Amino acid sequence: MKSLPTYFIYTEKLENMRTETTTRTLYKFNELSEEGKQKALENMYNINVDHEWYEFIFEDAKTIGALIGIDIEKIYFSGFSSQGDGACFEGYYRYEKGSAKNLKEHAPKDKELHRIVEELQELQRKNFYGLTANVKHSGHYSHENCTIINVDSETEQEIPEDEIEDLLRDYMRWIYRVLEKEYEYLTGDEAIKETIECNEYEFTEDGEQA
Repeated sequence: MKSLPTYFIYTEKLENMRTETTTRTLYKFNELSEEGKQKALENMYNINVDHEWYEFIFEDAKTIGALIGIDIEKIYFSGFSSQGDGACFEGYYRYEKGSAKNLKEHAPKDKELHRIVEELQELQRKNFYGLTANVKHSGHYSHENCTIINVDSETEQEIPEDEIEDLLRDYMRWIYRVLEKEYEYLTGDEAIKETIECNEYEFTEDGEQA
């Protein structure tokens, strides 16, 4: 005859149980001591850069690139304190009519952008506006030298390959400087403090987030 399974029920009697409740005082940022504020800022150093904070810079870089004549497909970057840090892009460059005028209207105070677009335009003029370039990322890093740039021309003139490459890489350096500047701002005390206060975070007396 087949035996039936046996089930065991385990019980434990707990005696002398008690509940202990502790209380703690929480503070808004401006209520902390100077030492507590500094600790809170240090603890929340990454609060503004723990997401894709760079997306709007990428969009602006693509908009400016289009004005110059660069169709940017993808941007790579790494930063900001290690060897190999930098920015580069993949895309395609060709002559854009009115590029200098349109760029200066969009960014009237940025002299570096003005220089880049003016020098590109002058090279195009000398080559009957037939210069093009294809840009691809190459290697394990993200700086401007990790790119392969193939320059071509619709004319039979000698192609100013080095000059085009240098100017396109100058634009990559410009993108990286903008990213670096924004990162430094977002991780600065004032920006962190503003985020803390806007979100009404609370802290213990020693600056630890509640």
